[in-house]
Amino acid sequence: YGVRSLVTVPLRARGVLLGVVNFWRTKQREPFEEEEVSLAEELASHAAVCIDNARRYTREHTMAVTLQRSLLPRALPAQSARVVAYRSVRAAGGGGGAWFDVIPLPGARVALVVGDVVGHGLHAAATMGRLRTAVHNFSTLDLAPDEILSHLDDLIARIDQDEGPDGGSEGITGATCLYAIYDPVTRRCAVARAGHPPPALVGPDGSVEFLDLPAGPPLGLGGLPFETAEVELAEGSDIVLYTDGLIEDRRREIDTGLEMLREALAHPGRTPDQICAAVLDALLPDRPSDDIALLAARTRVVGPDRVASWGVPSDPAAVAGVRAQAMRQLAEWGLDEVAFTAELVISELITNAIRHATGPIRVQLLRDRALICEVSDTSSTSPHLRYAGTTDEGGRGLFLVSQFAERWGTRYTADGKVIW
Repeated sequence: YGVRSLVTVPLRARGVLLGVVNFWRTKQREPFEEEEVSLAEELASHAAVCIDNARRYTREHTMAVTLQRSLLPRALPAQSARVVAYRSVRAAGGGGGAWFDVIPLPGARVALVVGDVVGHGLHAAATMGRLRTAVHNFSTLDLAPDEILSHLDDLIARIDQDEGPDGGSEGITGATCLYAIYDPVTRRCAVARAGHPPPALVGPDGSVEFLDLPAGPPLGLGGLPFETAEVELAEGSDIVLYTDGLIEDRRREIDTGLEMLREALAHPGRTPDQICAAVLDALLPDRPSDDIALLAARTRVVGPDRVASWGVPSDPAAVAGVRAQAMRQLAEWGLDEVAFTAELVISELITNAIRHATGPIRVQLLRDRALICEVSDTSSTSPHLRYAGTTDEGGRGLFLVSQFAERWGTRYTADGKVIW
């Protein structure tokens, strides 16, 4: 083949042989000399390190993207309060910390959550997963949005302490979050945010406004409280939650991005899925530098024909009357098959409230995907399930409720509590 001279050099990096590189020289050129052999060795050594770095980066990038995908919701839970659509777009580097969630809450309510962890890679994806898991756990306590954010703030601070530079791991540089709870009975939406962009509210007529909410500091800074704001939403309006990667880019200021988002949303009559598609068509850059999470939810209302409530005097003799009213209401709804269970649950909860609680007592029946029975009072004392002894004369009420109801629990309000 006319080859005159050959130098063969191993590609070795960090003690591992990656391959071999051959340098050929034909008869038209002079043979290789010792100096050129040394140059070939230096070139191969540098190339081997670059190849190994690229291989390690590719492996870590693939792991981060896989972790992020596994931690994001794959399907939205069944709930009646909203019609929800979402989009999740990874940055060109992949493996970031943008996330979202839709969490059904007692009383036909729903929580909408969007958050963003600063940075990319395994650390950001893992932190995003820890925050999402924590939000689910805190949501089971049925706390207000500002309390949820306070708990997340403490969690981020602990993670910073445990995994900071002194711990030999990468510290967290910041995270943002927006948490909203919508009640389809009252049409009230409670929202709190921690350093996150404000949500956009699209009215049924296509009008767009960005909710004026207390900003709150990003998670992990500590020291400053979060605030919850309440707004009343018209039926059929859309609330759009997003991360800053949608509106902010290296070539675009945040004010410009917000105005572009307003223009993309100002079209009535579109479904949440069409809203998501239109927003991404208008604002998504060719190569996004940050992850994007987008959530669009349309409000539904539980009408008065599906809600019944009565005040209860603090007198055990009143239980029978309320129970009879409830049975008549269930008959009107055509729910005779659950009448026995509902009668038992209502009797136990009202009797407990009369015996152990204070202030006005109220019963509410809510016909949704399931029949929801709620008893509210002004006491802040929460009941506890226990197993009564054979000779005990009481203590079996909540045990019976837990056996006959699909789920039960307590949530606190500004005036007391609700046992549902």
